[in-house]
Amino acid sequence: MPVSSVPTLHELYAGRAKTLGPAQIWPEHEGDLITLAYGFAAPEMFPTDDLLAATAEVLAEDAAEGLNYGPSYPGLVQLVVDRMHAQGTPAEPGNVLIAYGSSQVLALLPEVFVEPGDTVIVEGPTFMGAVRHFAAAGAKLLTVNVDDHGLDVDALESMLRDLAKQGKRPKFIYTIPTFHNPSGTLLPLERRQRLVELAKEYGVLVVEDDAYGELYFENPPPPRLSALNHDGWVLQVGTFSKILAPGLRMGWACGNHEIIQRLHSFKLEGSSGPYLTRVVERYCADGRLARHIEELRAAYRERRDLMLAAIAREWPKDVMVPKPEGGFFVWARLPKGMSATKLLAESEKHGVTFVPGTHFYANGQGDDAFRLSFSFVPHQQIEDGIARIGAAFRTMV
Repeated sequence: MPVSSVPTLHELYAGRAKTLGPAQIWPEHEGDLITLAYGFAAPEMFPTDDLLAATAEVLAEDAAEGLNYGPSYPGLVQLVVDRMHAQGTPAEPGNVLIAYGSSQVLALLPEVFVEPGDTVIVEGPTFMGAVRHFAAAGAKLLTVNVDDHGLDVDALESMLRDLAKQGKRPKFIYTIPTFHNPSGTLLPLERRQRLVELAKEYGVLVVEDDAYGELYFENPPPPRLSALNHDGWVLQVGTFSKILAPGLRMGWACGNHEIIQRLHSFKLEGSSGPYLTRVVERYCADGRLARHIEELRAAYRERRDLMLAAIAREWPKDVMVPKPEGGFFVWARLPKGMSATKLLAESEKHGVTFVPGTHFYANGQGDDAFRLSFSFVPHQQIEDGIARIGAAFRTMV
């Protein structure tokens, strides 16, 4: 090949960067700007003392194996299996993959399933951090609407029927049924049952992203999709990021043994490490995690209630804000004719920012809604931020 025809690094990666979209933006010191944008865990809730104790226990009792080369700790695999059983999901160690957070599993999915041009069904709105991996692999993305009760299974069935008539079968359906990101919705049992029936009928894998399932504020959610389908058509993806600490980068996938083995084969770096997997298992195994989750539920419920009360007090009554029953987010839908992008620009003039709905759709929709996070900011900033958005609303009337 002539030297002149060898692409530069810029040429080689420029197209891919456009496909993947913008990189993750991390919080920085922004002066007086209040950000209700980041879906991060509350740092003051991190169980640092208990994590220090678990770390000391591992180093005192198992340093030789924990600090050497080795596989993910089998004890953590078994802990995930036990947690699946507690949720009603049948599992054995061969059904579980330990990963660097659920994000690694979601990035591995297109490596295993998707060739350019293959169909993947996603929700709208949805967590685009996952979907952009599917798009980067060349998937054709089809969007099914999320209403006030989660994924519209009637619309999904119609889509699957039309695809079947064309001789096409989607590679998988990506859904967040429990305390959805960004809408906060909770898929009811009837829809869950129908979804897994459709998966079996049309032979399509359902990828159940269960990042927020344990953060319920009133009543436990309905059974996970993985607990309703025992035929291998559901792959549950979970994480310790929301219930322990994101920086640990520890998550899992639980599903059909053959799928798990394929995911293992594409996880080229091998295990998630003998040391940190031991620390996480040691922290969780004696009940510390269960107690911590109870504390998180109470703390995040208080923040949700504070945000909703401020919205009721400060915003126009025709802004629709459903009450989330768990998770990190409030989803606000604007009255007809109002733009979330324009509201954001005006809100930033008042010193507050959020995420417009266009950031959560694969098909370009969403300027009629926006997402707020109550998980990351202190109480006073929640109230002040909502009041500032209220002031922005008043300038646009």
